[in-house]
Amino acid sequence: MLIKTNEADTSITEQQQQLAQLIEHFTPSDGIHPTAIPSLALIRASEISQPIYSVYQPSLCIVAQGSKLVILGRESYTYDLSQYLVASVNLPISGQVVQATTEHPYLCIRLDFDSGQIFDLIQDTPSAQPKPDHSTQRGLFVSSTKPSLLEAVIRLVRLLDTPEDIPALAPLFIREILYRIIQDEHGHSIKQFAIQDSHAQHIAEVIEVIQSDYAKPLRIKQLAAMINMSSSSLHHHFKAITAMSPLQFQKQIRLHEARRMLLAGSTDAANAAFQVGYESPSQFSREYARMYGLPPKSDIKRLRHTLDIKN
Repeated sequence: MLIKTNEADTSITEQQQQLAQLIEHFTPSDGIHPTAIPSLALIRASEISQPIYSVYQPSLCIVAQGSKLVILGRESYTYDLSQYLVASVNLPISGQVVQATTEHPYLCIRLDFDSGQIFDLIQDTPSAQPKPDHSTQRGLFVSSTKPSLLEAVIRLVRLLDTPEDIPALAPLFIREILYRIIQDEHGHSIKQFAIQDSHAQHIAEVIEVIQSDYAKPLRIKQLAAMINMSSSSLHHHFKAITAMSPLQFQKQIRLHEARRMLLAGSTDAANAAFQVGYESPSQFSREYARMYGLPPKSDIKRLRHTLDIKN
């Protein structure tokens, strides 16, 4: 009996293998590797990782091998070589590689983008222009990887072998990649931030203020007035996009920054607490331990030990 194979499945499997080989070629060691294409980074990990807390910028992540778990607020997203992840706005996230070995390392590309690129693409592409819609969607999503998207990504990564072609061709390939993801079924999650005077665009402004002024007290009424919203509307749309309240968002940003300070060795826990806006060191320690699993001193000791082992 003859068994028919799906040509599309065969094609995407071959593309995934090609992308994995390219990433391995350009990543001789574990870590995040910047490239000659400023917005493109290649990522490799040969073992399962501890959760890593960071603030994701708007970016596309495509896995070519292995898998990763991402947590936003209380929501979890797992994606592997059959899926890609997009963060449409700056978000505090926990990410953990959950499938990787020395023989088959986790391999991923990250392509950063901004709302200006999306706006220009929407303006120049009638089929990509969003319908009038004031709803807000989560600023993070996972979607199935299509062969057309993989093809464009492979062409972009291959440019690293011919750096003289990057200035002319990389912008074209990146534009095609962004076109593919905004045409996806979840494309509105990205386009909403490029729509002039949309709720999402206003929430992005609030996110930017909270990030830059994280050490200051959170004034919800002032933020709501800044974007001409009521306080209740601000809470509603902010949570729809970020999966958390403005206060929870600020707390995560504060704790991320305090952890960074402590790991750098530039201060102690009490001073870090005050620098990021806490009035009570004990409250800071409680919230720090709740988020990272250990009090500040023990957590930093564990982190440094892990870094020493890897180095």
